[in-house]
Amino acid sequence: MVNLKDDERLDCLLAENLRIIQSPSVFAFSLDAVLLSKFVYVPIQKGSLIDLCSGNGVIPLFLSTRTKGTITGVEIQERLYDMAKRSISYNGLEGQINMVNGDIRNLPRELGHSKYDVVTCNPPYFPTPQKKEQNENEHLAIARHEILCTLDDAVKASSQLAKQGGKVAFVHRPGRLIDIIETMRKYRIEPKRIQFVYPKTGKEANTLLIEGIKDGKPDLKILNPLVVYKENDEYTDEMKEILYE
Repeated sequence: MVNLKDDERLDCLLAENLRIIQSPSVFAFSLDAVLLSKFVYVPIQKGSLIDLCSGNGVIPLFLSTRTKGTITGVEIQERLYDMAKRSISYNGLEGQINMVNGDIRNLPRELGHSKYDVVTCNPPYFPTPQKKEQNENEHLAIARHEILCTLDDAVKASSQLAKQGGKVAFVHRPGRLIDIIETMRKYRIEPKRIQFVYPKTGKEANTLLIEGIKDGKPDLKILNPLVVYKENDEYTDEMKEILYE
């Protein structure tokens, strides 16, 4: 039984035997979150994982299908945090996933430095526009723009939370690649794996997946490109495998 509020609905999480609470009036999870949760390295049997900018908890839920380790999700917006908590409870995952309602900039002081084996983050992609240009929906504006969390904030917090040798992974836009690499190195995260995601063959990449190691040695691997759709707008076989296994 789940307690849905206002315009909320209960959606399936693709091939996973999980459900997630969503609402059209707040930022719903996108393909980016799914790709990050499948891209990042995770320890199978044990380990401590944390997901920053969790929204309604989609990445922690996906990660729970890949690891038996403990997972912490962090979301600053109280409504999204509440939705995530109820989704975790509905799926019976309170023993594995814990949600924190807070600002990622305060997390290292509150949760502890160098504590996590894996850190994931799907941060806001766009610089903050002028007030008149922002989305009138506060939930959407905060999720999309660097209003409460900049790229520097996200990378700095991730580095402080990760153990030495821990994995840190982000999903972002290709146009911010140089910014991301420079900021990761600034905070001692050495980029190790990059994958570009293309909507279709012949189109420009529109998504970037990047994983680094805290205090790692330089050795960057560029993975094969991932194409989402065929020309007939069906998912490619590789995407079907990622989404539906």
